[in-house]
Amino acid sequence: MTDTGTTTPSRASPRPLTVAALYRFTRFADPAALRAPLEGVCRRHGVRGTLLLAGEGINGTIAGTEPAIAAVLDHVRALPGCAALDVKFSAAASMPFHRMKVRLKREIVTMGQPGIDPNRSVGTYVEPQDWNALIADPDTIVIDTRNDYEVAVGTFDRAIDPKTASFRDFPAWFRAERERLLGEGKARRVAMFCTGGIRCEKSTAFLKQEGVDEVFHLKGGILRYLETVPEEESLWRGECFVFDQRVTVRHGLERGSYGLCHACRRPVGDEDMASPLYEEGVSCPACHATRSDDQRAAYRERHRQETLAAARGMAHVGAVLEKDALEKEDG
Repeated sequence: MTDTGTTTPSRASPRPLTVAALYRFTRFADPAALRAPLEGVCRRHGVRGTLLLAGEGINGTIAGTEPAIAAVLDHVRALPGCAALDVKFSAAASMPFHRMKVRLKREIVTMGQPGIDPNRSVGTYVEPQDWNALIADPDTIVIDTRNDYEVAVGTFDRAIDPKTASFRDFPAWFRAERERLLGEGKARRVAMFCTGGIRCEKSTAFLKQEGVDEVFHLKGGILRYLETVPEEESLWRGECFVFDQRVTVRHGLERGSYGLCHACRRPVGDEDMASPLYEEGVSCPACHATRSDDQRAAYRERHRQETLAAARGMAHVGAVLEKDALEKEDG
């Protein structure tokens, strides 16, 4: 598999914390044996976030001081096959995670398709500076592989939204739509993109397995595009959802304008917040009908405790605001 490269955080940034989104597809013979040492180095250096380990590799997002993140990345790069680890850096004014978790999973990004191996077959990487020309070509089919709530926040010009609630739904969607998209006499070139690149590793490998030859994906994902392509040249519209307390980012990876519903983990904009179904920390228009009064009461109490803890300058021990964030991204 081609190395997807690594960017480095700016040392001139006045902001105190570094956020590192990382992944690597590689073969771990015993991922369970890697868990405790990895979690130990994270905790020793005060790093927080979530890392997923599986037989197919590692995936996660962590935050801490620049030296602390460097120490954890040194440890990860020493793991089997991880020397060419893909990392994307950004900065945060405050810690975007409440705790450190290292979890064992069947897949580091769940597609649920047997035999998919990005180490064996994957689409052609396209550098961010070359992406505009590819997706502007009318002979290119552009597919956003992210979940529906992510696409609603922002996407590229001409991108098709599969309207999937989970990445597990993508294979069925493609098989159902294949004839319409790639039938006789139609464009055969497919370009796909996702937040950081990991889902596209699997989705392009899946399309190759399905017999599609001309498959391309954005190297480093949306995050690297927003980091490197000047806004005045950009074909990106809106903001990009990220799986931490920043919620969304804009060009230059500056924090975006969206809030987060802590009940369903979906982004909420100004229109959502103006809805009578929105209550901070409790519900939003997307999830209000799916939660019971008892659940909303529990969320309300949690939010009250978090607010009190914040006013006292304390971390709320029971808060799990990033709960299952990677599993949500994973799915």
